[in-house]
Amino acid sequence: MAEPATVDRGIQSLLAASNHLKSSLEKSKAIGVALERTSPRFDEIEQRLPSLEAAVRPIRADREALVAVGGHINRAVGPAAAVLKVFDAVHGLEKSLLSDPKNDLSGYLAVLKRLEEALRFLGENCGLAIQWLEDIVEYLEDHSVADEKYLSNLKKSLRGLREFQQEKARLDGGLRDAALDKLENEFRRLLKDNSVPLPMASPSPSLGEQACIAPSQLPVTVIHKLQAVLGRLRANNRLEKCVSIYVEVRSSNVRASLQALDLDYLDISVTEFNDVQSIEGYISQWGNHLEFAVKHLFEAEFKLCNDVFERFGSNVWMDCFSKIAAQAGMLAFLQFGKTVTDSKKDPIKLLKLLDIFTSLNKLRGDFNRLFGGAACAEIQSFTRDLIKKLIDGAAEIFWELLVQVEIQKQIPPPSDGGVPRLVSFVTDYCNKLVGDKYKSTLTQVLLIHKSWRSERFQENQLTVEILRIIKMIEQNMDSWMKAYPDQTLAHFFGMNNHYHLYKSLKGTRIGDQLGDSWLKEHDQYKEYYATVFLRDTWGKLPSHLSREGLILFSGGHATARDLVKKRLKSFNDAFDEIYKKQSTWVVPEKDLRERVCQQIVQAVVPVYRSYMQNYGPLVEKDASSSKYVRYTVVALEKILSSLYIPRPMRYGSFKGTPPSEKLRNDVDLRRTTSAVV
Repeated sequence: MAEPATVDRGIQSLLAASNHLKSSLEKSKAIGVALERTSPRFDEIEQRLPSLEAAVRPIRADREALVAVGGHINRAVGPAAAVLKVFDAVHGLEKSLLSDPKNDLSGYLAVLKRLEEALRFLGENCGLAIQWLEDIVEYLEDHSVADEKYLSNLKKSLRGLREFQQEKARLDGGLRDAALDKLENEFRRLLKDNSVPLPMASPSPSLGEQACIAPSQLPVTVIHKLQAVLGRLRANNRLEKCVSIYVEVRSSNVRASLQALDLDYLDISVTEFNDVQSIEGYISQWGNHLEFAVKHLFEAEFKLCNDVFERFGSNVWMDCFSKIAAQAGMLAFLQFGKTVTDSKKDPIKLLKLLDIFTSLNKLRGDFNRLFGGAACAEIQSFTRDLIKKLIDGAAEIFWELLVQVEIQKQIPPPSDGGVPRLVSFVTDYCNKLVGDKYKSTLTQVLLIHKSWRSERFQENQLTVEILRIIKMIEQNMDSWMKAYPDQTLAHFFGMNNHYHLYKSLKGTRIGDQLGDSWLKEHDQYKEYYATVFLRDTWGKLPSHLSREGLILFSGGHATARDLVKKRLKSFNDAFDEIYKKQSTWVVPEKDLRERVCQQIVQAVVPVYRSYMQNYGPLVEKDASSSKYVRYTVVALEKILSSLYIPRPMRYGSFKGTPPSEKLRNDVDLRRTTSAVV
């Protein structure tokens, strides 16, 4: 039997155990309730556990593997972090580069340069950073540090980065292109705002005496801005676009400067005119306009192209200038010259070809300097072709002149006994060819033409040929005189034409070459034919007013009256016959005409006056006096003094040709009719 003390201790122990158990049951119940409340959280964790496990699986690798991977990761993260930092900087420039460069061009260019440097860094380092990251993935894969799904996602991301890096334009999201477009617009604005053509001060045809009217030169500050913009655009391969903009703006400005000159005639075609005389005024303007365009407008553009593009090499600015010249109208000037060379051949054309050649030759130095570069090959080729056409055309017309003059010999002489158009035309024409204006140019043209054909050209060959033409005119005159069936008209023709040769050639270079004896001979021929003409026509009139027999019948008025009537009637009939015949005849030279008329008056009027004073009263009282006294002395003198006046001028020579008139048959040496009528 146990002792009471021992039992007591056991009971106390049981009570303590019971209390502890009871407390534990209550805690367990509380924990159960709490677990029921957190059950959904555990379900969510259970669902994410596989992915979390995969994500932390590399961390769960052995210590040595983790240490090795850490070094590789550190080497790759450094470059990648630097690239990301630059990306952030690029996006920080966006606001500045999307603003208007006009407000602060230098600041804008500086920001753009920073963008270019950032993009250059990205271009050089993005690939390297991606390559290092790819190396890490490859290491993880080789050492089985991470599972396949993790590595697959990494590889996919790196492939996207690689594609993005290869499309360099996407590195800045198009920011650089947008900034460059704004710079191009600013380049255009600077040019347009400072390229203002000045209006022509006056329509004066003498542009050479006029102050230089050219587009205003760009200020130095503007040129510096243009050069700064060009520098950035060229660095981004946009120089060609800048050249296009420059050519567009400046060529348009030159065209605007030329508009005041009224150059519509440059577009005329060969089919729009019959001959060069109908556009003679345009040809004269052409020379002045071309000189103005070359010496002022294109000269200014040449210098400006050099100023703006000089830093980029001569090829760039010369190419730019050549395009401006072509687009502004230089080729149109040359095309007009070619149109003239393609027109119908005639003597006037020779002079116009020489005018065009003179204009081009005067500008030869300017042409060689402005358009001599390789970039102006088209203008050079066009100019060479034009000069060749000018020389060939002028030489061909000149060497054919003698033959063309000789052909005119077959044409009937003029019915009015005047100077054939051919004679007046050729003498005046030849004087022009050997005059100060054309002689040196024609000599140069003929010399060049001969040299092209490997032929010699003698120094005096031009003069010799001109003298041959004049002597052919002499031969034609002899043939025409012989062709008249009426010898009186032949003598009248001889008087007119010998005097014309004498007067038109005396004191000229041709006259000096022919000599005083030649000129004197023609003057003598004129006197001879004038004397014979007067003798055989008007000189016979006084004989009809003879006084023979009138003295014997002084006492018989009736008999004397009848004799006076008879002689007056004979005089009137002879006078009317001569006047009717010669009323259409002409003496073109005024001084010769006045002299001939004076001689006729002196030969006829004094005799008629004396006769009428003495015997007029015998018939004036007669009822039929008007049948016999047809003319008073005053009327007769007036009629005779008004003989041989030419009808309204028939154009055909160099002088007096109306601008609106065409060069018709009368001056075309190739014609077979009307050259001498």
